[in-house]
Amino acid sequence: MMKPQRYLIPLLLMTQSALAAEASGPLPPVPAPVRSQDLSFEQMSSSPGTLSLRGNAPDGQADFTVRRDEVVTRASLDLDFTPSPSLLPLLSQIKVYLNDELMGVTALTKEQMGERTHARIELDPRYAKDFNRIKVSFVGHYQKVCENPASDTLWLNVNRDSKLSLQLQTLPVRNELSFFPMPFLDVRDNGKLILPMVFSGTVPLLQQQAAAVLASWFGTKAQWRGQHFPVLINQLPDRNGVIFATNDARPDFLVDYPKVKGPTIDMISSPDNPYVKLLLILGRDQQDLLTAAKGLAQGEVLLRGQSVLVDEVKPLAPRQPYDAPNWVRLDRKMRFDELTDYPGQLQATGSRLWPMSLTLRLPPDLYLLGSNGIKADLKYHNTAPIQRDGSRLDVAVNGQFMKSFPLEPGEAKSEQLLTLPLWFAADDDATALRMPGLKTTQSNSLSFSFEYAREMKGGNENGRCDLVMPPAHQVRIDDGSTIDFSGYRHFIEMPNLKAFAYAGFPFSRMADLADSQVVMPARAHPAQITTLLDAVGAIGAETGYPALSLRVLDDWEQARTADLDTLLIGTLPEEFQGDLAPDALLQATRSWVNEPTRQHQGDLLHSMADRQPQARVGMTGNRAIAVILGLQSPTHEQRSLVALLADGPAGVTLLNNTLQNATLRGQVAGSVAIIRESGVKSLEVGERYEVGYLPWWERVWQLFAEYPLRLAGLTLLCMLVLGWGLRVLLAGASRSRLKED
Repeated sequence: MMKPQRYLIPLLLMTQSALAAEASGPLPPVPAPVRSQDLSFEQMSSSPGTLSLRGNAPDGQADFTVRRDEVVTRASLDLDFTPSPSLLPLLSQIKVYLNDELMGVTALTKEQMGERTHARIELDPRYAKDFNRIKVSFVGHYQKVCENPASDTLWLNVNRDSKLSLQLQTLPVRNELSFFPMPFLDVRDNGKLILPMVFSGTVPLLQQQAAAVLASWFGTKAQWRGQHFPVLINQLPDRNGVIFATNDARPDFLVDYPKVKGPTIDMISSPDNPYVKLLLILGRDQQDLLTAAKGLAQGEVLLRGQSVLVDEVKPLAPRQPYDAPNWVRLDRKMRFDELTDYPGQLQATGSRLWPMSLTLRLPPDLYLLGSNGIKADLKYHNTAPIQRDGSRLDVAVNGQFMKSFPLEPGEAKSEQLLTLPLWFAADDDATALRMPGLKTTQSNSLSFSFEYAREMKGGNENGRCDLVMPPAHQVRIDDGSTIDFSGYRHFIEMPNLKAFAYAGFPFSRMADLADSQVVMPARAHPAQITTLLDAVGAIGAETGYPALSLRVLDDWEQARTADLDTLLIGTLPEEFQGDLAPDALLQATRSWVNEPTRQHQGDLLHSMADRQPQARVGMTGNRAIAVILGLQSPTHEQRSLVALLADGPAGVTLLNNTLQNATLRGQVAGSVAIIRESGVKSLEVGERYEVGYLPWWERVWQLFAEYPLRLAGLTLLCMLVLGWGLRVLLAGASRSRLKED
């Protein structure tokens, strides 16, 4: 008798394909693009990517995603693993699942025990979805009776070089804005966003500003993925891209496009490839382009159809300092559910519980010195242990253990007051005292790990084999738990390029960059505009808000008098090349830099004497070099200038690569960062200035915190003076008694 289940899945897939074709219209006449992708376990699994499977923890997993406009047509898994030499052949196996469907089983042979081994397993692409999970299960045996699953001989390591090979076919997509930002950005795509921006010719300032608004908005969506916006001039992109055009200035491939009557957002297919989509930002003039960009950044939920006309963009309330959506709130306590990124982030179930974590982003100028710590009211629910066996909840900050709370029998709900220690002293990697804790120049991880004692019994004196396995546990951090960052002052010593590289500070102080301006070259070439877009895109990814109020200009004389923080791209103005010469400068192929008395050495404290320029070194070379330079504004002492300098197109490429690469960006620090092909070298050199306010008593504390030996010396001096005074008083009292006698 024929089983109907045999044909169920193929029929469903055929029905789904028919519906998709109907929804997307007629298929394009050109063949659908096909691409290959290889993903290693290092990319798909938690760091470091190696799966360490044990008898009592036999499962490991790796996750991958598929874009909504692509479908998997072929998939295979290449496993690189090493089994324990104590395992029994054939009885020990590896099972591979894709989305909980068994894909294949590999039995281990005697020759493979203790040796690095390779196995390939074909995966059925029909079971691939948008979000996918590969599970590798270890079935291990070291003896035929009375095994202990917790035995040290039961192990198998899957190497992080194991890889998943995919063949992906692009699906046709309708020109429908209601799905925006698809296909230009897909949140299911974990790769870096690369989105070309196309202009007709010379790019006016308002077009640069409109592009910056869009780049920062895409940065808010790309988040941790990274973003890059290559600029093209009158060139059709070979991938999804954004086109800026007015009625009078358009790329050649849009010459016949109908003129628009106002700020317009349109989505069309590329003339050369119907699978490539173009987002058109159109207008009658440059101001219309800026209005359309701001309308898209603030009103994406209103987009629908192929084209929309932006009637109005009207700000109703100004942003406030430090109110970036991605930063912790400073005006009140924050509930933990305000800090979560997805449902179920703070709960776990199983016999082996993975740590749960929250991400805390702090403003770089939050002054934490002298504080006793951040107060947190921690509430949690957990399966109560049967007995007092050492089960506990561990709390860690940035991977550093902070505190442990015991899990008591009979208690399934608890509340604890927790004080999180702070990163002591100035948080620019030049600290007077090292303490693990919260930092202001990096994203902080607050993690909670429930550790249950596991007791497994197997075998007894009578030869019976009774195995007792611990039950699965359920734990949850209550959403009503709170953490309080309110009441702290804002103060930071500048220049601090680490704060700029991590959080775009000081520009990100206002989430919409209302207190910022960008000074561009009078005739910026495409790579320099890419520098602008990549920089504001990175700031948007950090703050979570687009740069709606950023000013873009090319007149330094106009910019220097504005009470704004300045991002300068290109070359330094002449006034910085005379008596006020900065600590680094690039002029064509010639460059020079001031060398400090002591080099920047990470966590070592840098005194003013260490930062004094000891020598000026100048060289002329023919290879690319770039500089990131921090300066104080020449007209406003509370304002800063960050200059992004390069010696030519190759230097601009180096600079852009540094802004895009998280590893290289993390090496930018101090007051000067020199970028060469070999990497980034940061220097702490020259005078510093202060941004923010501290009362006199906190300044005294800051002085002693920066120089702990002075504090120790003053303490010793006070003790000597107090001891001498007490000695004088006691001697006087003794003489008085003797006289009376």
